Amino acid sequence: MSLYITADYHVGHENIIKYCDRPFKSLEEHDRHIITAHNTRIGEKDHFIHNGDFCFRNSPGGKKGEGTTKKSGFYISQLNGNGTFILGNHDSNNTLKTYIKSIVLSWGKGEYFVTHRPENANKHFPINFVGHVHNQYKFYRKRIDERFVDLVNVGIDVWGFMPRRIEEILKEYHRWTKSKEYHQAVKDQKELKYLKS
Repeated sequence: MSLYITADYHVGHENIIKYCDRPFKSLEEHDRHIITAHNTRIGEKDHFIHNGDFCFRNSPGGKKGEGTTKKSGFYISQLNGNGTFILGNHDSNNTLKTYIKSIVLSWGKGEYFVTHRPENANKHFPINFVGHVHNQYKFYRKRIDERFVDLVNVGIDVWGFMPRRIEEILKEYHRWTKSKEYHQAVKDQKELKYLKS
């Protein structure tokens, strides 16, 4: 069994394609790719954490491009693995019915805070897994009050539009923390964003 962590699928949300410059020509292609990528990576016995903004649901006749009328169960039934869904800012009216705003994840020798919005990061955890920011950054060393924390964006926009195993994400994160730019930011006590995907 493997553990995957991801965010911001936005299935059913046509306008996300243009908002985030996702490389799909239609909502059908977008949703098909995300569901196929999910199932290619994640097996039936694996577990995944989806860190907010899973799908969009619109009312019949609602604003064009802002979601289909399909309920979250339509998409969940197509996914491999056992999921834990964190509440995102768009998950309040899509029938997902998750009440989990954040979790503390114990993995290996570390503990990680998982929350959708970066502004809800917890300064008591050196590494916070976030979503919401799409393609704005992959990693961000940020000051919260008197401390610095590292935000790891697990959203699919910076991970090849597919979920990743937690080991893969942490391996790339640790590579980033060994960079000259990161060490200089630590020395200078400055914030640092890593924008490349």
